[in-house]
Amino acid sequence: MTRNDELLQQLFDAELIRIRRSRLFDQHVQPKGPRFDFDKVEGMMLGLAIGDALGITTEGMLPAERRATHGELRDYIPNKYVNAPIGFPSDDTQLAFWTLEQMIADRGFVPENVAGRFCQDRIFGIGSTVRRFIANFKSGMPWHKCGPESAGNGALMRIAPMVVPHLAADGTGIWTDTALSAMLTHNDSSSIAACLAFVAMLWELLDMAEAPESEWWLQRYVSIARDLEISQYAPRGGAFLAYHGPLWRYCQERVAWADSQFLTVLDACNQWHSGAYLMETVPSVLMILTRHGHDPEEAIVRAVNDTKDNDTVAAIVGAAVGALHGRRGLPQRWIQNLSGRTTDRDDGRVFELLKTARMTFWG
Repeated sequence: MTRNDELLQQLFDAELIRIRRSRLFDQHVQPKGPRFDFDKVEGMMLGLAIGDALGITTEGMLPAERRATHGELRDYIPNKYVNAPIGFPSDDTQLAFWTLEQMIADRGFVPENVAGRFCQDRIFGIGSTVRRFIANFKSGMPWHKCGPESAGNGALMRIAPMVVPHLAADGTGIWTDTALSAMLTHNDSSSIAACLAFVAMLWELLDMAEAPESEWWLQRYVSIARDLEISQYAPRGGAFLAYHGPLWRYCQERVAWADSQFLTVLDACNQWHSGAYLMETVPSVLMILTRHGHDPEEAIVRAVNDTKDNDTVAAIVGAAVGALHGRRGLPQRWIQNLSGRTTDRDDGRVFELLKTARMTFWG
């Protein structure tokens, strides 16, 4: 067992991690083969950064208000940090690429080091849960006790890079590292389960030569998350306030219903809302991918225009379609006009990190 495996087992034994130990943790992944194209990893990470940058300028606006002010957004627009139409990061990009940066330095995932990296630089648009995590960590609390029990989307938005150190590995470490990374800031059943399900889906998407059937997105998510969740949740708004139960079942019922009713992404997301609560974010992501996973540009555009927490929804959607279609499948204008920053002063940093990650973890 690795150090992280031993640590995770201790957390399970002490009931300090809010997740069930499902069979997923015993599933071995095989190394990516010699024909694997790292372009897919670049697509995954750049898709995340692009979705974040396209959404950040109008984050928090209701879709109707956004459309009335800006029309349909299909490219970057100036924001409070950059008075030019270039892609600027928010916390989604920052935390994802700082995770990658620290894993490169450590040649693997060391939870306490990633925790420390999150505390080093200013975070743009920091959420309340991550703010509490940072306060806890800076107070001297052990990293595994710093993450509040929060069902916000702040862990899911940054989880994609957890596949990278395992591209050439064999074993179950990807699940251990993902669970520990998720609980770092959000020690919550729905959050950790969503992170594990999403990483499992990304791992499979990296190998796909073409888009899966539309039903795959929801079915694959539910098949993993339902064996992991241990808590019950209720919506905080929308048309389904009577629901009380696990997140996976809510997604299963609501996304299948919306798809069967032929609702648009906008109408579906308006039904359950599309904010930073996972009961809003996850069904929105799955609905967008169900309808538009075959078309990376349209998937990201719908996430940016048709949701409230649009930078994070678009970052998660962007990672998924980027993993599926690769860097070459993303619009080149979005890549060319992406600042590549992880702070306010490091233009091009995300591109440098991807080159280094390739040399470190793939060769």
